[in-house]
Amino acid sequence: MQAVDEKLHSRVTQFYARQMQALDAGRFEEYAGTFTEDGVFQHTPGTEPARTREGILAELHEFNKKYVDDPVQRRHYFSQLLLEPQDDGTLRSTVYALIVRTRPGDRPEVWPSCVVHDVIVADDETVLLKSRHVSYD
Repeated sequence: MQAVDEKLHSRVTQFYARQMQALDAGRFEEYAGTFTEDGVFQHTPGTEPARTREGILAELHEFNKKYVDDPVQRRHYFSQLLLEPQDDGTLRSTVYALIVRTRPGDRPEVWPSCVVHDVIVADDETVLLKSRHVSYD
C-alpha cells in the first residue's frame, strides 16, 4: 500500500476538524460546502444518500428537525485516519467515529459508534469530499 505524505495527511486531519466543528455547530451550509458539487452523502444506514451540495444541505436541515426542541449537543470525534491513494488520483479515507451526545444535567452518551468511508479529492489548495458513506457498528 502506498502511503500519503505527512503534509497531505495533516491537511486532511485539519479538514476533518473544520468539517466536524461546522456540523456540530449547526453550520450546515459550511458543512455541505466541504463536498464536491456532485458529492454524495449517506449518513444513516438504510436510507438513500443525499446527492449534490444542495441535496446534502436539504438533508441536514431535514435530519436536524428532530432536534429543534431537544437541547442535545452532539460532538463528532474522528480517529484512526487511514488514507489510501487511488489510481484515479483520489484518496480513500477510512476513519473511526464516535458521536457523543450530551443534554443539560445528563451524562454524555456515545451514540453511535461508526466507520466513515470517504472518497477525497485534494489538490494543492483544497480538500473536498466526493462521497461519504457511514456504517454503524
